[in-house]
Amino acid sequence: MLMNMREVLDISAYFVVGPENTLGRPVKDVIRAAVKAGFTCLQIRSKVASAREMIALCRDAADVLKEENKENEVVLLVDDRLDVVLAAREEGIKVDGIHVGQKDIPVAICRKYLGPEAVIGLSARTYELIDYVKTADTSDIDYFGAGPLHETASKPDAGLDPNGHFKAHGFAELAKLHKISPVPVVVGGGVKAKDIPELKATGVEGFFVISAVAGADDPYTAAKELVDLWRQ
Repeated sequence: MLMNMREVLDISAYFVVGPENTLGRPVKDVIRAAVKAGFTCLQIRSKVASAREMIALCRDAADVLKEENKENEVVLLVDDRLDVVLAAREEGIKVDGIHVGQKDIPVAICRKYLGPEAVIGLSARTYELIDYVKTADTSDIDYFGAGPLHETASKPDAGLDPNGHFKAHGFAELAKLHKISPVPVVVGGGVKAKDIPELKATGVEGFFVISAVAGADDPYTAAKELVDLWRQ
C-alpha cells in the first residue's frame, strides 16, 4: 500500500534533474545536496537517458530519500515517462507520480494507471497560460508547472509561442495566475536567487530549478540559498 503522497506534497522548493544537467557529476550526489539543503519535491527529467537509465535514476533518488529519512516527505516524480514510473514501481522503487506537459500522455490516463494516491503535475501552455487555467479540468492534477520566468538553456524551447517567439512570464501575470488557479502553482525557467523574493510575493506556491542547483559549483550551497530565501 503506497502512502498517499498527495497529502504531503510540498512544491515550495522543487528540483528537476537529469544526467545532462550535472556537469558530469553523479546525479545521486546532486540530489542528495538538494535534499539536505531542504528541497521539498524532486523530478527526474532527461531527454537523453534510456528507459533503463531512467529507472536506475529513480532508484538512486529513492535511495537518497530513504537514507535521508525523507521518503515520506519529499515527493519523487518522473517527467513525461509513464512507462518508467510503472516499471520502477514494478521493481519496488517508490516513485510517487509523474509530471506531464500538454503534448505528453493525458493526465486522465496517468491517473488511471497510477491510482488515486499518485501525484500528477501538469505544465500549463506557456503562451496562453491564463486562458488555459480558467478552463482546464483540474480534477486529476495536483499542481500546475508554469514558466519560463526567463530564457533558459536547460529547456531552450520553453516559452515559445506557436510562431516561435519567446514569451516569459512577468510577476504581475504570475500573481494573476495564482489568483485564478484552482490548484497550486510552481514557477521555474531560469529562476535565480535574486528572483525568489519577488516570485514569492506573487503568491505562487513554489519555484522550480534545474541549472541553478545542478549546474552550480557547489550544489548544496546554491540549493540552501534558494530554500532560505523562499522561507524568509
